[in-house]
Amino acid sequence: MDILRPGTAVRVAPDRERADEWAVVLAATNIPHRVRRRLDGWALIVPASDITAALETLDAYDRENAGEEARRRDAAPPSSPPTMVGVYVALVLIGFFAITGSRADHSEWFQHGSADATRMMAGEWWRAVTALTLHADAPHLLGNALASALLVTAVCQQLGPGVGLWLLLLAGAGGNALTATVHGPGHVSVGASTAIFGAVGILAGLRIVTPGRVGSTPRKWWIVAAAALALLALLGTGPTSDLLAHLFGLLVGGALGLVAAFTIRGLPTAPVQWLLVVAAGAAVAGAWRVAF
Repeated sequence: MDILRPGTAVRVAPDRERADEWAVVLAATNIPHRVRRRLDGWALIVPASDITAALETLDAYDRENAGEEARRRDAAPPSSPPTMVGVYVALVLIGFFAITGSRADHSEWFQHGSADATRMMAGEWWRAVTALTLHADAPHLLGNALASALLVTAVCQQLGPGVGLWLLLLAGAGGNALTATVHGPGHVSVGASTAIFGAVGILAGLRIVTPGRVGSTPRKWWIVAAAALALLALLGTGPTSDLLAHLFGLLVGGALGLVAAFTIRGLPTAPVQWLLVVAAGAAVAGAWRVAF
């Protein structure tokens, strides 16, 4: 290697690791080289006759690396901006409870909007939606408001506020409709918990199919499903809970999450998302308008 000592530095790196990386590239193409510590960093030195070949080799390596990094960036799922949609939904539920009161007050809101299976089977479809906004008492409301702040936020973080709220609305309404169908006449329920368990199902569906989005692996789908059912058993089976409504909300949400994961390749832009938010609010308001 003595013949290399009068050579020329083709690159200087601030650290030894980077200089060694370049040295490996040159070694792979059999270009003589050595790495030497200097005041300005670590120099990669080659014989004068190999300067052109060394520079071309290193430039080609840089271009290949740049292309690979760009491909990784393109393949990575876009990160969603932080959202507080679940908190806003919780505040809306609290505000609406201040208007409707509790079920014990026997207000017209509960007469016209509860998920009464007898009336729903007779064609009053809007009750599947309006019942999601009613709560039996303050503890019932508080539990769903806290769950909304966490789970609705998580869904909207993954899918955007508009898409997320629509899936939650469909999961809640679908769960209520299925519950009315299975229970039959005489069953009456209220509360946002059907949609809350729909959120658990949506997140599970997304996690099973798109692990890069939420940090799982497709091989562990059964763990995700078991975790969702464990949450149902832990939170949805109290003495006053409507287990069947919670289960159907979870199942409908899971189906919607799977469909979303398979079909949504790029989330709508922010203006479209907020138009969907307004449309979701209008759908709930419209259901109440029909109810009265």
